Amino acid sequence: MRDEEKDQRARPGLPRLALGALSGALAGFAALAVAELVAAAVRPQASPVIAVGGASIDATPAPVKDWAIRHFGTDDKLVLQLGILAVLAVLALVLGASAVRFRRVGAAGIPLFGVIGAVAAVSRPDSSSFTDALPSVVGAVAGALLLYVLVGRLTAPARPEAAGSRTVSEEAADPVSARWDRRGFVLAAASAAAASTAVGAVGRSLNGSRSVVASRAEVVLPLPGSPARPVPRRAGPRVAGISPFVTPNKDFYRVDTALVVPKVDATGWRLRIHGKGVHHPATYSFDDLLRRELIERDITLTCVSNEVGGPYVGNARWIGVRLADLLTECGVKAPSRGGRADQLVSRSVDGMTIGSPVEDIMDGRDAMLALGMNGEPLPFEHGFPVRMVVPGLYGFVSACKWIEDIELTTFDSYDPYWVKRGWARRAPVKTESRIDTPKPFARPKAGTVMIAGVAWAQHRGIDKVEVRIDDGAWQEARLAAEDTRDTWRQWSFPWQATKGGHTLTVRATDRTGAVQTDERTRTIPDGASGWHSVVVTVD
Repeated sequence: MRDEEKDQRARPGLPRLALGALSGALAGFAALAVAELVAAAVRPQASPVIAVGGASIDATPAPVKDWAIRHFGTDDKLVLQLGILAVLAVLALVLGASAVRFRRVGAAGIPLFGVIGAVAAVSRPDSSSFTDALPSVVGAVAGALLLYVLVGRLTAPARPEAAGSRTVSEEAADPVSARWDRRGFVLAAASAAAASTAVGAVGRSLNGSRSVVASRAEVVLPLPGSPARPVPRRAGPRVAGISPFVTPNKDFYRVDTALVVPKVDATGWRLRIHGKGVHHPATYSFDDLLRRELIERDITLTCVSNEVGGPYVGNARWIGVRLADLLTECGVKAPSRGGRADQLVSRSVDGMTIGSPVEDIMDGRDAMLALGMNGEPLPFEHGFPVRMVVPGLYGFVSACKWIEDIELTTFDSYDPYWVKRGWARRAPVKTESRIDTPKPFARPKAGTVMIAGVAWAQHRGIDKVEVRIDDGAWQEARLAAEDTRDTWRQWSFPWQATKGGHTLTVRATDRTGAVQTDERTRTIPDGASGWHSVVVTVD
């Protein structure tokens, strides 16, 4: 009889395997919940999902990243996290089912994933302590213990009345499971699920950094010493479907590698300026910057990942401190004036490094350390408390968010994050234009149809926009009033539409006389190029 029972235990039936898989899922859930709580005490970026996700982003080839941004947009980080959770869920189910037969081996599998999370956490660029490994380690231990306990309930002897409630068919399907502690398992599983949910909720709440949110709410931006001039009344034509001249903060594009938006307390924030040719290294607090003369400027930003006609471009009113003034006070000189450094490397609190040409920072353009955006302190998603804004450069070589360190160096001696991954060292914004209305595959009525959109060539300005219908001649569009050469320019063209299918194409000419090229290029390595076209059918 003992040999028969041993053989039955070695080959568990489907009901116990399913409950074992459920146990694995609950153990995985508990591990992540406990890790989330511990991460609240360490730092949110040490959470295993965030750490592994960040490592995955760093290891992903540039073309794959570009594909993800193109297909998922600003939801690319959510898709990645859901993918990681899905993989963990499948592995947890497999471990749970395996633990029914090999209890200790199955429970020991969870700590292996804890080790992966711990290694990923301590190897992140923004990690400065081995305490970043704690969330993954503690969470894995909690998950392993829970799995061991739950699987134990599947083999624990049941009370007579509980065992007697089984049907003959259930006992035939899995004779050993007829004797397991059904009531004890259900109670333990339900308690574990409830406790894990509560622990995860507490951890998520604590990771919300309420004190940091309060520090932003307390910021009062002073009036700028050099205010932006009023936007011309005719800078934004009244055309339905065209992008607003000023992009609201909630609609402004966000493309970065941060799976968790860094929440930085402004009261404890510091910026260090140091490196080659910095004769007077300095450290600034947020209040130090607030006490300086602030400038206010309208500046259009563009992401290098923006495809032709894409959405990753926006215009905002920024307020901040001239970056060139800070560098000059530290003794920095432009390369053309005998400076020893030609690259400014800015570092974010999340470890991101961005390299900018020193010459471009100090050539008189309104490069700034921005403190505010559209009349309010920077949103957390856009770099609070301080970020860089440099007109005329793509974001990956200028727009460091959550900045905390500036080092002067050379392009020959250091490659920042994106350069290591195949992107260009220098990347001025290309002259581009976009049709906002009509939308692709629209079906307007015959007659006058307004074609309208935006064009940009930051720090050069837009001089002309032309529209072509099908293969016809280029016709000049109406340009809205220009705010500054650092902002995009809106345009419109009244088209006498005739029935049938048509292709509408736009191109721009910048202030230097350069015409937007029709040559189609990928976003890698220095931004996409080509004319934007839409196909419509006129009814």
